[in-house]
Amino acid sequence: MIFRRSERGKAPVEPVTLKILVAGGFGVGKTTLVGAVSEIKPLRTEETLSEAGRPVDDTSGVAGKHTTTVAMDFGRITLREDLVLYLFGTPGQDRFWFLWDELATGALGAVVLADTRRLEDCFAAVDYFERRSIPFVVGVNCFDDATRYPADTVRQALDLDSEVPVVLCDARDRESVKEVLIDVVEHAMTSAAAAREPATT
Repeated sequence: MIFRRSERGKAPVEPVTLKILVAGGFGVGKTTLVGAVSEIKPLRTEETLSEAGRPVDDTSGVAGKHTTTVAMDFGRITLREDLVLYLFGTPGQDRFWFLWDELATGALGAVVLADTRRLEDCFAAVDYFERRSIPFVVGVNCFDDATRYPADTVRQALDLDSEVPVVLCDARDRESVKEVLIDVVEHAMTSAAAAREPATT
């Protein structure tokens, strides 16, 4: 737990800590996103891609990728004095999905990173969070050589509900990633408030 002394000698503020997942397909930029925004040295569980994994690791569209996350990425960012986010990046390949349930326990919300060149790779993550009613934001990682599409076009392609935010971002840029994380927190809070409202007849 982090304690910070507030201004003018006031008592230390105990921040609220929230857990956010970063999910998406193989090579979409999850490790990059966590590393770009974390205020601590990120914990990474990357291993080099091997010949043995070639039949099951689809590297089309990410030919320059030579490592993969096999458990999780972990980072931390303080958004303000009383609010700290713990970031957990999930592994992208199918054979590591058994870890997702453990990582998702206690999560406030999630970022589903998408690459417009391989948009179908994020379908599984979208389905996962929809089935478990975990609020999520789709962050379209704007790779330099990828075609840019409006957020509404991506929403239609992914068949998302209208309330799910879709934002364009650069997973390498700290400020861009911070905006995505703020959107996740705000969306999760809005969803929680809506769930508490009594049903009208």
